Amino acid sequence: MADRQSYTRNYYIDEGGDSTLFSRSGKVLIGSEGCSRFFILGVLDVPDPAALQCSTDNLRDQLLDDPYFSDVPSMQEGTRKTALAFHAKDDLPEVRREVFRLLRDTEDLRFFAVVADKWQVLEYVRQRNESDPDFRYHPNELYDYLVRRLFREKLHRSSRFEIFFSKRGRADRTAALREALETTRSRFAEQHNLQSEASLHVTEIVPKEQAGLQAVDYFVWALQRLYERHEDRFVTYLWPAFRVVQDVHDRRKVGYGMYYTQKRPLNAAALAWRQNKKPPRI
Repeated sequence: MADRQSYTRNYYIDEGGDSTLFSRSGKVLIGSEGCSRFFILGVLDVPDPAALQCSTDNLRDQLLDDPYFSDVPSMQEGTRKTALAFHAKDDLPEVRREVFRLLRDTEDLRFFAVVADKWQVLEYVRQRNESDPDFRYHPNELYDYLVRRLFREKLHRSSRFEIFFSKRGRADRTAALREALETTRSRFAEQHNLQSEASLHVTEIVPKEQAGLQAVDYFVWALQRLYERHEDRFVTYLWPAFRVVQDVHDRRKVGYGMYYTQKRPLNAAALAWRQNKKPPRI
């Protein structure tokens, strides 16, 4: 076995929901049509990206060759959906079932996520505005904050990190995301008196070019279905690959939030308290 310090870690990051709080006119949109209640950021640690790419490509080829899907629009190359890359939101239920099976059968995948309750983010923004009337919330702030939370302890145990972000919109945010990661690594090293010379490579790329991004999309989608729709069967199915889910705004017990692990499973019952809690008045 290779020295863990010389091991390259391949991290694939994707988001679920959105980081939007307001419309252009300042109206609160949280939980309305087209605007999520939660914003989720997930990372999948893939030890063997080439093997995952091969198995994912083989599965897609098998499905595209299956006459059962011959007339399905999403399976046609021109639609730029399943024919090019698996994407849980766009894929047929029959396709999702096969992808979930592949992911569950793939060894050594490790998934981590951080979840923000946007109603609590709104309360934070309002408090900031009370002390600083010039403060204006920007969705990228929440994204970058979750990046720092997600990677706080993940950039110190290898000599090389390959980090792939799913491309968001037209703007290239590679420099900003790298800065967030470097800040996270520096703070952790200072707090724990560590030194790290590991190389950090950050790439923003479209999912069709990396099977790892297609895979993490499925994990995040499963988690989003649980938080937004209280449907936990997808998370339960993939749970063996889950390592930590940080629910940063569940502060009923401790200020840093609730951590779900293999010893503390995450399911609909664990989140039932939120269904009975009314959102703050707008």
